[in-house]
This record gives sequence, C-alpha cells and structure tokens, in this order.
Amino acid sequence: MPIDYKKRIELKTLVVKFTDAFNREDIEGVMSYFSEDSIYQEFNGKKNVGLAAIRETFTPQFSGVFGTMRFYTEDIFLDHEAGKAMVRWLLTLEEEKRAGAYYGLDLLHFVNGKVLEKHTYCKATVPLILKKDQMLLEGKWPA
Repeated sequence: MPIDYKKRIELKTLVVKFTDAFNREDIEGVMSYFSEDSIYQEFNGKKNVGLAAIRETFTPQFSGVFGTMRFYTEDIFLDHEAGKAMVRWLLTLEEEKRAGAYYGLDLLHFVNGKVLEKHTYCKATVPLILKKDQMLLEGKWPA
C-alpha cells in the first residue's frame, strides 16, 4: 500500500499544533482539539471523559500552579492511517525558586481533526501499581 504523505503531514501538523498550544499556555487552544466525548488519561491513571472533566484537570497547569511548563518534543511516531501518534517529550517545570524536568510520552488518537483519546505516561521512580481485585471489578484484568 503506498504511503499517503498528505494524511501523514496533516496528522503531524495536528500533533505539533496541539503541543504548541500547551507551550503557549493557551487552554482555549488546547481544548479546541478535544471533542465532546474525548478521553484524557493522566500519567497517574486518572481517566477524564468529556470537555468539562478535561478542562478541570488542565486548569491548575494553565493557571501556573506548577510554574512555567514546556514540552520539548524528542520524537514523534505516526500511524496516519489510524490517526494515531506517539510523542516522546521532555517536560520542564520552572518556578521562581526551583526547576526540574521529567521524560514522558503521549499516545494520541485523532478522529476528524480532534483528539478522541490522549494517554499520558512518564518515567517514574515508582511505577503505578494497580490492584488486581479492582481491575477484575472493572473488567480490565487480562484474560
């Protein structure tokens, strides 16, 4: 199957502009990429569904609670046929008296130019361990 370069470029452009909105600290710009039924799963496992929940989760970030935050894209993997991208990044956080950074990635699924799903993962000293009993109740334990 030949590569559809136009679709590939369109997807990469969406990913870059979406990330740029975060770096401009433009919550309205970021939210314009989500659809009514979007899902955003945070690095801590919290799942946010819908525009109101996603906006509420992002509000502290965009109000400066964590200082100045900037995403530096290190790599982008694209599956333009599926509308999916993986973005590997370094996130810097700077406040007046402290600064730091951590590595992570976002798995993004775009449908009709909107983010249907955004899953964030980060490198951590301690992994998020999910309890088997809870996963069984939620139907998420592998068969």
